[in-house]
Amino acid sequence: MFQPDLFKGKRILVTGGGTGLGRGMAEKFLALGADLYICGRRQGVCEETARELMDMHGGSVKAFGLDIRDAQAVDGMVATIFEDGPLSGLVNNAAGNFISRTQDLSPRGFDAIANIVMHGTFYVTQAVGKRWIAGGHAGSVVSIVVTWVENGGPFVVPSAMSKAAVNTMTKSLATEWGGYGIRLNAIAPGEIPTEGMSKRLSPGQKPGERTAKVNPMGRAGTMEELQNLSTFLLSDGCPWLTGQTIMMDGGGYLATGGNFYELREWTDEQWREAREAIQAQNEKDRTQRS
Repeated sequence: MFQPDLFKGKRILVTGGGTGLGRGMAEKFLALGADLYICGRRQGVCEETARELMDMHGGSVKAFGLDIRDAQAVDGMVATIFEDGPLSGLVNNAAGNFISRTQDLSPRGFDAIANIVMHGTFYVTQAVGKRWIAGGHAGSVVSIVVTWVENGGPFVVPSAMSKAAVNTMTKSLATEWGGYGIRLNAIAPGEIPTEGMSKRLSPGQKPGERTAKVNPMGRAGTMEELQNLSTFLLSDGCPWLTGQTIMMDGGGYLATGGNFYELREWTDEQWREAREAIQAQNEKDRTQRS
């Protein structure tokens, strides 16, 4: 579908690029010739991903370990990247989420999601955008949101609120920064199974199992589909396209709302089991980071 050297000479930063959806998109951009930058909280994971991607595709992948909730650290990373030359594209992918009844949420649990998704996404976008503007550079931003920005997200309220903010940022900055040649678009994918996120959003089920039961197309999405759409949005194929959020979920949000409304039928025991499973996964991740 795409020319092999489509991104030759382009520099692209992918947040949350060490694992999951971010890694998948990053691999596609590298294969198409981009000079790649990835960041995530786990420096070791990002460095390992960088080595693996370069072993597969050659090219250049530079890894950064930082928490995008730290605005000063974000600005320092972006300043370092721009020493190589201006970025061409940014993919805001870093996020966090878990299912919970809203009455059970703690302030810390809410902040854990909101500070990554809303604050962190803004910090990265502003750090890149202000340098594009100061240097007179055009650029393209693609942010990963959710279909819930259209109709709300019961049982994932921190994510729904924060992703709605990113959706609004996309529309707002598309108009504010359009005159500088800066485009912002968003992708709202349905479920594309990844190990970590599936265990926090569908504990006890196989990845993709829940979506396959209710989706009009009878399946979850694939990494290739996300790779292709994000590639198109970052490319120069349609430079008049900006301020748009594209729902890529097989019609799921149209047919069923595409959210977690059916969890209203869960019992207290099921919620207890889900919390324990999510806590176990979080502890496993903390152990791996240490």
